Amino acid sequence: MEFPEGLKYTKEHEWIRVEEDGTAYVGITDFAQGELGEIVYVEVETVGEELEKDAEFGVVEAVKTTSDLFIPVSGTILDFNEELSADGGDNPGLINEDPYGEGWIVKIQLADAAELDDLLDEEAYRELVS
Repeated sequence: MEFPEGLKYTKEHEWIRVEEDGTAYVGITDFAQGELGEIVYVEVETVGEELEKDAEFGVVEAVKTTSDLFIPVSGTILDFNEELSADGGDNPGLINEDPYGEGWIVKIQLADAAELDDLLDEEAYRELVS
C-alpha cells in the first residue's frame, strides 16, 4: 500500500496535493480503492461550485458498493478528470491503477489554505489505516 509524502489525507480516505499556484488535486487513497475493489463509475456534478470543507462533491461506484466523496478543504471545483468520466475517457479503473497520479478525481481552487493544517500527514494516515 502506498502512502506518498507531500500529500495531506482525510479520515474518510481522500488525499489532496497542493500545487504552487494555489490549486490542488483531490482523489481517494490507495487504501480506499483497495477496500472498494474494482471502480466502475465516478460521478462529479459539482464542477464550478464552491463547496465547504467536508461537503460531498461526488460519488464513486465499485462493483459491490457506492461511496460518497468529500472535499478535504473548502474551495471551488475547477475540473473533473475527464479520463474517469463516462463522457470522456470512460476509464474509472485509473483510480485502482494509479490513485495518486492519473487517477485524481477533481482539481480545486483552495478557499482557505489554513484548513490543510487540520488534515493528516503521511505518517498519521498510515497509522489510521494500519
